Amino acid sequence: MSFTTPKQKSEDRKIEQTLRPANLVEFIGQEKVRKNLNIAIKAAQERNEPLEHVLFHGGSGLGKTTLAHLLANEMGANVKITAGPAIEKVGDLGAILTNLEEGDILFIDEIHRLNKLIEEVLYPAMEDFVLDIIIGKGPSARTIRLDIPRFTLVGATTRIGLISSPLLNRFGIIHRLDFYENSEIQKIIERSGKILSIKIDSQGAEKIAQSARRTPRVANRLIKRVRDYAQVKGKGIIDKEISEKALENLEVDYLGLEETDRKIIITIIKKFDGGPVGLGTLSSAISEERDTLEDVYEPYLIRLGFLARTPRGRVATKLAYKHLGIEYPEKEQNSLL
Repeated sequence: MSFTTPKQKSEDRKIEQTLRPANLVEFIGQEKVRKNLNIAIKAAQERNEPLEHVLFHGGSGLGKTTLAHLLANEMGANVKITAGPAIEKVGDLGAILTNLEEGDILFIDEIHRLNKLIEEVLYPAMEDFVLDIIIGKGPSARTIRLDIPRFTLVGATTRIGLISSPLLNRFGIIHRLDFYENSEIQKIIERSGKILSIKIDSQGAEKIAQSARRTPRVANRLIKRVRDYAQVKGKGIIDKEISEKALENLEVDYLGLEETDRKIIITIIKKFDGGPVGLGTLSSAISEERDTLEDVYEPYLIRLGFLARTPRGRVATKLAYKHLGIEYPEKEQNSLL
């Protein structure tokens, strides 16, 4: 796994719990999402009802899990956490739902990976707060309907297109989390630095923010590695010079590109004449999983304008050539786009 991939690593869980804000006011970025959630929470509290079911979609590391915890904090509720692949049987879901308390929040990460049979059981639970259990098999089978506490389902996905329409339609609140602005990432880094007792000045924080792929998880991971460099090679203070040297040592450039990003672009340029190249072929060429390419690396490269998706495959753009210092073949590429 690449160093700056936004996908969560085991080391991230503990640090994210430490750095997680206590309420929506402390949450930095995603301004529109935050304001709309605040209104929905206040309205639900005034009606003395659970919050409507919420779905967050967007890239990894943008704050979906953090927002689920904040919703629970704001509603004064407990949060139970699971993931789509972890719910393998109907009984697994039944055990989770029957152990919820009134107003609890059930957070399901990677909800697009739920089994279809599990989804069928989830529909009445979301709509009517009941759980249908089938007892027996064949002609003698019968259904028992159990009431369950009113709860709020918060789903998170990086691939909203894979969620079935019936499930998607049962979410009353749907928000897309976008990449953060560098100024917002800098504020997150400065806040994290204070919590972790890291000495960092504004220029050092700004430099790290530029290389954080506009993603909080990557920013928090980078600040830890830059701290290590400052401790061993410097005086323990992160300034602009230390940040630059540390990032260079980590092979992370000023746009946040690292070895795998460069490998993707260079492979398209060198092996496939700039593209187009199919996702499966590219995956094999760089020995990286297809889903990882599509979910983790492509969104940021496309956001930078370094990669283009065409009906015939992926193409390296003129900006990518320029960034890597490779001459751009004008005529050939223009005919492909």
